[in-house]
Amino acid sequence: MKDYQITVHTQEETFSMAQTFSKFLREGDTIALEGDLGAGKTTFTKGLAKGLGINKNISSPTFTIIKEYKGIFPLYHMDVYRLKDSMEDLGFDEYFHGDGITVIEWAHIIQDQLPEQFLTIEIKFVDLTTRQFLFKPVGIRYEQLCEEFFHEYFSN
Repeated sequence: MKDYQITVHTQEETFSMAQTFSKFLREGDTIALEGDLGAGKTTFTKGLAKGLGINKNISSPTFTIIKEYKGIFPLYHMDVYRLKDSMEDLGFDEYFHGDGITVIEWAHIIQDQLPEQFLTIEIKFVDLTTRQFLFKPVGIRYEQLCEEFFHEYFSN
């Protein structure tokens, strides 16, 4: 599968890019976010939430593991960083195949529980404010999603 890349220079650009990206999502989609602390995973999720019509304050669910928000689609925001065992059964499958959009921070920890198809977005520091987003689709659904999103994003 082909990888896709976007470089942003501010948190506002990250937020705006994620808000645009949300228009291409549909129920049952799973987004795996990877990146160091402070890379922009939660900022990306905030933009995604805004695009899904969610006006609540979005924060990382570090101590609760899963937060749910209601919008155009439900948003299931997970942070699995604190899980001790990747095989802990927290009902992830119900979220992945449910009626909402699932965003997982530190998804590599539960790699063996992810659905067959999903999208990994790796966020890398370039400098103090610049981030590189690398979109890595797994499966036809996410390859098409990336093609459509990147076509629109770079056409504007």
